[in-house]
Amino acid sequence: MTNPQQRFGLSCALTTPFAPNGTVDLPRLVAHSRSRLAGGCASVTICGTTGEGASLGAESREDMLGALRAAGIDLAREVVVGIAASSVEEAIAQASQARSFGCRTLLLPPPFYFKDATDEGLLRWFSLVLVRIAADGQRAILYHIPPVTAVPLGLELISKLKKRFPGTVQGVKDSSGEWAYARKLLRAHGDLAILIGDERELARAVRLGASGAISGLANVIPELLLPLANDGREDPRVNALVDELLRYPVIPGVKELVAHRTGDAAWRALAPPLEPLAGKQAQSLRKAFDAITARAHA
Repeated sequence: MTNPQQRFGLSCALTTPFAPNGTVDLPRLVAHSRSRLAGGCASVTICGTTGEGASLGAESREDMLGALRAAGIDLAREVVVGIAASSVEEAIAQASQARSFGCRTLLLPPPFYFKDATDEGLLRWFSLVLVRIAADGQRAILYHIPPVTAVPLGLELISKLKKRFPGTVQGVKDSSGEWAYARKLLRAHGDLAILIGDERELARAVRLGASGAISGLANVIPELLLPLANDGREDPRVNALVDELLRYPVIPGVKELVAHRTGDAAWRALAPPLEPLAGKQAQSLRKAFDAITARAHA
């Protein structure tokens, strides 16, 4: 991840395990991170959307970063840290905390509280954050996820930011789920690492120049996703799994599948306000997962 022109590959949008008392379960976090890296993921992304990053405060983030470093994981190469902040001050604080542990790559969404922000206002916000990130020698992946933030990143805004902060704006993660936007992004900003959040669009995006993915499903099936992210090879099982998962709240659904695949029910725990899937929903998702993954590759 040292150069936008290099392959970014597959990063697991790591789901966060919680202990019964609500704190982050650090041993499970470390073990899961190691298993994803050993399974072929180029990195893990912590504190992102799938990781419930908006529910994790400074102390939890500190503990997570410390546990990963103590476990010998290379935070400079193998960890991307998600920022979740509406204020410039908090975004810089989270970035600086990551830097203090050696993390060099950040996933940076727009400020999400005010929904009527103009491009000029967003340019000012991002510029104030990025100038500090640049000074600290870190890089940012801009995070376009309007279904969650309701604050889209326009192509012209991205143009201004990459010109103002060359080398610091490393890429863009598109989690809009809109192929038309992804295609325009690839055409306009192919000099950046374009990462795809919707696994159903990943293979064809890679064939058009996308650099990889930050994927929630990599918590569950990295072995199926690697050919898509690295080689642009389609796998109909991935599309079927995403279609099934989207029938439910996605973050609880991913945790249900991690619990199912590992046999570890502790993975079902979520931070408030999120709740685990209800019994019938969980059973239906598990059954569908087993049926889909049992299919021979077409």
